[in-house]
Amino acid sequence: MSYISNTVERLNILLNDCPDELIDLYGLLVLTKGESTSLKDVHEAWGFWKNRLDPSHKSLIEFDRLTPEVQELDRKYMEAIHAVARQSKITNR
Repeated sequence: MSYISNTVERLNILLNDCPDELIDLYGLLVLTKGESTSLKDVHEAWGFWKNRLDPSHKSLIEFDRLTPEVQELDRKYMEAIHAVARQSKITNR
């Protein structure tokens, strides 16, 4: 299994309700930003995905313009990205 497949598989376990295309973007965050991934980063990745499906979605605005409640919706995704990044560090030692 490649490191990409491994990352995607780990994210899928934690985020089993995510579409494959979005998991791929979150996987990119695992590998590029790891535990420094922010809520804003998660929102930006989601935004690129959502823009293809529904470019008029009400949350397709800059992260800082979202309400704190909407910003917090990205927390579980950020925490999953952090967890997989931590796990990858341990596995790759």
